[in-house]
Amino acid sequence: MGNATSGTADADTRALLAIDRVGAVLTIGLNRPAKRNAMNDGLVLALDACFSSIAEDVRAVVIHGVGEHFSSGLDLSELTERDVTEGLEHSRMWHRTFDKIQYARVPVIAALKGAVIGGGLELACAAHIRVAEPSAYYALPEGQRGIFVGGGGSMRLPRLVGVARMADMMLTGRIYTAPEGVTLGFSQYLTEPGGAQAKAMELAEKVTTNAPLTNFAVLQALPLIAEASPQVGLMMESLMATVAQNDKEAKARIRAFLDRKTARVKPT
Repeated sequence: MGNATSGTADADTRALLAIDRVGAVLTIGLNRPAKRNAMNDGLVLALDACFSSIAEDVRAVVIHGVGEHFSSGLDLSELTERDVTEGLEHSRMWHRTFDKIQYARVPVIAALKGAVIGGGLELACAAHIRVAEPSAYYALPEGQRGIFVGGGGSMRLPRLVGVARMADMMLTGRIYTAPEGVTLGFSQYLTEPGGAQAKAMELAEKVTTNAPLTNFAVLQALPLIAEASPQVGLMMESLMATVAQNDKEAKARIRAFLDRKTARVKPT
């Protein structure tokens, strides 16, 4: 798999994740295609280990599903009976892993196809950009299974599609298609059939050309600013803008633009 992370991945990680490098982009494939990439503890812990050891020269990450599906969610066949304390600790393990994705040092792009349901949808919500192909569909069947989301979905998904829409999905089992999803906020891009991963790689390669400090500000500061009170948010924005524009790379990029060495923004 190449030198994808700064550490040596163990056998379990290699089995559960298909990891590769394409230039400055790290690709992570959920690798349980026979199970429609259903997520068990091993897969969640493998993701945790991977995002804990991203190499310094990686500038973007693409998550995808090996086979025909992104992820069909929690692997119910491996669900064990837990008491209240064990159940709480299990949910918090998912939270820690998905937080490492949401608050990663570099942008994370999810390439979606087939099933994006339950825990798989919660994982997709932790990414910064989501690209879907027409086969993708979104669902939260927890209500019909007698359980509740436990991977951060009740916090992340309403910010994308709204509380009422998420409640409808859980209460009625409603399924949204990929074309509906790009309109409603489940994804930002819709591609041709089979095109999600290629588009995700295209976007990843594009974001690797940004100034690292700008990417950091977008990933770390922007969510905090959006959730802060107006005055606190505006102060945080001022501080982040001041730091960013005084970075050496920012000054060089602005000078190149003024010297007409870089292209001006215009529609393609």
